[in-house]
Amino acid sequence: MANIPIWPGTSSFVSGSGQTPFGFYDSDASFRQEADKVANWCARRLGYPLMEIELQDINFYTAFEEAITAYSNEVYQYKIRENFFLMQGNSTGSSYNNQIITPNLGSTIRISQTYAIEAGTGGNITQYTASFHMTRSIQDYDLKVILSSSYGITASIEVKKVFYEEPPAIVRYFDPYAGTGTGIQSLLETFGFGQMSPGINFMLMPINFDVQKLQAIELNDQIRKSAYSFDLINNKLRVFPIPDTDKKMFFHYVLVDERNSVTPLSGSGLGPGRITDVSNVPYNNPVFALINSVGRQWIYQYTLAICKEMLAYIRGKYTTVPIPGAEVTLNQADLLADARTEKEKLLEVLRGNLDMASRKTQLENQALEAESIQKALNNVPMGIYIF
Repeated sequence: MANIPIWPGTSSFVSGSGQTPFGFYDSDASFRQEADKVANWCARRLGYPLMEIELQDINFYTAFEEAITAYSNEVYQYKIRENFFLMQGNSTGSSYNNQIITPNLGSTIRISQTYAIEAGTGGNITQYTASFHMTRSIQDYDLKVILSSSYGITASIEVKKVFYEEPPAIVRYFDPYAGTGTGIQSLLETFGFGQMSPGINFMLMPINFDVQKLQAIELNDQIRKSAYSFDLINNKLRVFPIPDTDKKMFFHYVLVDERNSVTPLSGSGLGPGRITDVSNVPYNNPVFALINSVGRQWIYQYTLAICKEMLAYIRGKYTTVPIPGAEVTLNQADLLADARTEKEKLLEVLRGNLDMASRKTQLENQALEAESIQKALNNVPMGIYIF
């Protein structure tokens, strides 16, 4: 036991001398000033000078460095949990230390893009366009065969839209077969307006007048004429009615491999240099000088718990120590139990405080406060004004 180095009573921290394992905070003036104070405080809390403390200055410095890192890890893990949905996809190039995370819709929009491609309103997957010539009297076409033979595309595809539609009713506004003619077509020709517009009324009419005409024309085509339509099953297209002329047909499609890819192929802002998971969120070790007194007090207590744990392991090598005429039993078991309990309690308190500071909890507290204020104001007598 006599050969074990003990705390000499004083220490002198020197930056860059290797007294801390990682040197995370050696360049921080506040850390350098606090290191010897923390070592002296921990030694006294462990019983020095009434008892010998089998630790040296480097043990206290190590515990101090670990406590700061443990504190920052808890704080930053909370921040990551709270804001990861907002952070995902952002650049890893700049640190989030001491930065306010501004809410945004980036991740929400990125998720909604997968639905937009199915709804035909955009999306993050490329929609390709292809075309082929329909042949008179042939109404069945295999679009996959067409892509393979005409475009060299053999991958699986999914057709999103087929442009096989009759002209919209607005371009056939005057349709005498629909029974909706205004009867003024000849009048327009008389005044020289016939070549400038379809047969419409130049008198300002309510918008429902135009809508009813369009609906009448479309209903007329649906009932009296052979409507334009098609069936699409497994990329095999059947058009109705049977084509009576040779004309070009266009369609949109996507590649199934691109649509099913778990990582967007282009234009997404994700990839190298971007936040993809909790491991590359850019939080660095904190600046000790910027940690407030509340945080420092937690760090001091955690440093002491680590020192108790180290001292317990050291004393655990010697259950008893012989002295003249007797033996001394060391308190290894008590130290180790206290150290573990204190560390657990400190982490529990810190995590509870962080949860209370969460965005959700703060908003709930504000809502309760506003409700309580409103209830109090409702009890205030209302004045009576006489005019």
